[in-house]
Amino acid sequence: MAEKHGSSITRKSFFCLFMATTMLFVSSWLFVLRSTSRPNFFDRTLFPNEKLLTIFNNGHSESSSQSNVESSNGSSRAILANNEKDHEEGEGEEPPKREVGFQDKDGAANCNGNVKEPLKVFMYDLDPEFHFGLLGWKPEGGSSVWPDIRTRIPSYPGGLNLQHSIEYWLTLDLLASEFSDNPNNRAAIRVQNSSEADLIFVPFFSSLSYNRFSKVNPHQKKNRNKVLQAKLVRFLTAQKEWKRSGGRDHIVMAHHPNSMLDARMQLWPAMFILSDFGRYPINIANVDKDVIAPYKHVIKSYVNDTSDFDSRKTLLFFQGAIYRKDGGYARQELYYLLRGEKDVHFSFGSVQKDGVNKASQGMHSSKFCLNIAGDTPSSNRLFDAIASHCVPVIISDEIELPYEDVLDYSQFCIFVRTSDALKERFLVNLVRSIKKEGWTRMWEKLKEVESSFEFQYPSKEGDAVQMIWQAVARKAPAVKMKINKSRRFSRSVPRKERGLRTIPSPSNFW
Repeated sequence: MAEKHGSSITRKSFFCLFMATTMLFVSSWLFVLRSTSRPNFFDRTLFPNEKLLTIFNNGHSESSSQSNVESSNGSSRAILANNEKDHEEGEGEEPPKREVGFQDKDGAANCNGNVKEPLKVFMYDLDPEFHFGLLGWKPEGGSSVWPDIRTRIPSYPGGLNLQHSIEYWLTLDLLASEFSDNPNNRAAIRVQNSSEADLIFVPFFSSLSYNRFSKVNPHQKKNRNKVLQAKLVRFLTAQKEWKRSGGRDHIVMAHHPNSMLDARMQLWPAMFILSDFGRYPINIANVDKDVIAPYKHVIKSYVNDTSDFDSRKTLLFFQGAIYRKDGGYARQELYYLLRGEKDVHFSFGSVQKDGVNKASQGMHSSKFCLNIAGDTPSSNRLFDAIASHCVPVIISDEIELPYEDVLDYSQFCIFVRTSDALKERFLVNLVRSIKKEGWTRMWEKLKEVESSFEFQYPSKEGDAVQMIWQAVARKAPAVKMKINKSRRFSRSVPRKERGLRTIPSPSNFW
């Protein structure tokens, strides 16, 4: 009996050992399979356990796995299709966001589905001597600092004064926004409470002040332009709005390169609206904080342009001042290089003696128009060329262009480095190499974009006034961030010391 009992125990032990060994073998095999296949965690078709299940089912792992992949992809396509359908029907969408100052030209929403919202601008009620008073306008009865633009609009002087008149058009547009039936059709609206504003607008006609009042009269110690700049600095730096932001959210217009020469060094935290950065150190004005605005073209727009490549007989056109200082040396060099070419017009010209009409006729009958750097990188000639549908050839290495963050100038302009342009026959050979098809494509694009460079009152969607406001609006978030960052430690400064704090110098501000 003892022998029989011992034999039973031996068989049970052997059976247990066999089962344990078998389970260990199976577990090891599963572990090996899992470790040799490390799939994307989210790709269910390649999970090892599914692959193993396929092998157990029919022993054809490869073909079955492929079938599973195709089935899964089919399911993914169905899910995508359903999602697209839901999107089209508007199911499960978040309500559209309102985005400040960003809009397309075709409707009320941009490509992201965001409903447009005009930029909210607070404008100081400066004394008329800073704006329309410079045009000879005087308040009637002293009741308002602004003209009633619903009855009469003070006119702006013509000639070359017009090219830097953006201050006039932007101020008119803000005034008009108060009488608009549909504010959401505007790029910017005026608000009366500065705490509600995105930015603060300074309505000083600085270019006009420079053009008309920069000379000293015999009975004056300082010219009127300098006096107005000094008064403006005192006024702005005393305002709660300026103190609140250090001036960072203020918009100051200085489109003429010589305007605001005295005040710019004190108002540098503000956002400047300029024609270029030619006469500014980078710590005072730069592309990150400031806005480049177009000149108002002086020559006539080419209305109902029926010209073509063959009817424009002049290959290359330039008319203007030839001998310039600073970066304008290229003009005289190019004059000597091009004056002998039979189909190139390169001559001296000015606004005097019917110069504007002659330039209009010349540009309207030319295929390409030269825009060469003068005393500064920019020139009104570029915008005259756009209005003429004459393909601009830009020779200005340091030029900055209006709203280039949304507009691709290479589609309708030709850019040539100055060093290349001054090589013998380089420029002529380049423009001659552009045939009818390529030129016509750029000519068509010029007609599409020309409205973006037109100043008018009342402003229209997509014109120069609206485009400038939109460019300003795109800077607003960065301005807000800088202001918020500047307030990080304001509460940690003892109250007695807060009055001693000053704005950092331009050298370490940006």
